[in-house]
Amino acid sequence: MTNKLLVPKYYEEKPKKPKAKPKTKPVEVKEGVLQQAYVKAEERYLDPSKLSEKAIDKLPQPTGWRILLLPFQGRKQTDGGIILPSETRERESVGTVCAYVLRVGSLAYNDSDKFGTAEPWCKAGDWVIFGKYAGSRFRIEGGEVRIINDDEILATIGSPDDILHL
Repeated sequence: MTNKLLVPKYYEEKPKKPKAKPKTKPVEVKEGVLQQAYVKAEERYLDPSKLSEKAIDKLPQPTGWRILLLPFQGRKQTDGGIILPSETRERESVGTVCAYVLRVGSLAYNDSDKFGTAEPWCKAGDWVIFGKYAGSRFRIEGGEVRIINDDEILATIGSPDDILHL
């Protein structure tokens, strides 16, 4: 009788080379409706002059006395050179009280008892200040917009830089 060590076959076989991973195509990032309104996508600094009419046409049309706003999102870096984390910027954008007016509903500012006969408080293309918890926020492709009532506009401003200092 010979002494023979029994070894499972998978130990006897030579190790196989790992299979090469299949090459993947780079993921294409779709440009959202609002993406073009920002100076740089990674900085998310709003420049409404870059928002085309075609992009605005894809946004919801507010009904009645409602107004569609694009909330301001600030710069990635402060004037002093401090880089703000994305979580901080996201929190600020949710709590912002400054926005760009994209569209105004057909009945906005038409109530003469409420607004008098004066001109509307704001129009499409204005920068406005509104109540922090005013309206409804919702996400669309490329960002977030708000719809608020016409009487929730507190003031108009020339530019967000007039009131926001980073």
